[in-house]
Amino acid sequence: MLRRLSLAVLALTATLALSGCGYNQFQRLDEEVKASWAEVVNQYQRRADLIPNIVATVKGEAAFEQDTLTKVIEARSRATSIQATPELINDPAAFQKFQAAQGELTSALSRLMVVAEQYPNLKANQGFQDLRVQFEGTENRVTVARNRYIKTVADYNVLARSFPNNLTAMVFGYAVKPSFTVENEAEISKPPAVNFDKPAAQ
Repeated sequence: MLRRLSLAVLALTATLALSGCGYNQFQRLDEEVKASWAEVVNQYQRRADLIPNIVATVKGEAAFEQDTLTKVIEARSRATSIQATPELINDPAAFQKFQAAQGELTSALSRLMVVAEQYPNLKANQGFQDLRVQFEGTENRVTVARNRYIKTVADYNVLARSFPNNLTAMVFGYAVKPSFTVENEAEISKPPAVNFDKPAAQ
């Protein structure tokens, strides 16, 4: 009887200790990070699925810059070749590689849209305009999903670094998670150069 009582007290003490040191918060935030990451991946996949239709429509413009199209196709191939598994959010090197590939695709797509504005036939093509609206909507969804992920990871990382929760993190292996960063911060504020008189030179 005394042994059972001691075990019950020990179990209760352990439960209170775990809840008081952030263990339950780690569980909750870890699940929120996974959910927000799944939404990021979902929106990137939506964008990747849209690209073949955009490329096919643009190819209909005979004079369109082949190099611009090639860069989009190659960037999409690299971005979709990386398996965006839930484990990726616990691997800073793999996460950085994923982010770099998606950033390269974003840059190539932005270039494609800027160049497309210089072709009157594309500007007048309703199919292309519909795809452009879908693309812009998808980019907005990507931004919202990324921002949610960044916020969730920030909450998780603050918990992981704060005392005494950092002790719980060490004991149970809750490492700080990587987040999205801005690549080429010096370049990001520069507007793209657009020449409306003739197709831009590569």
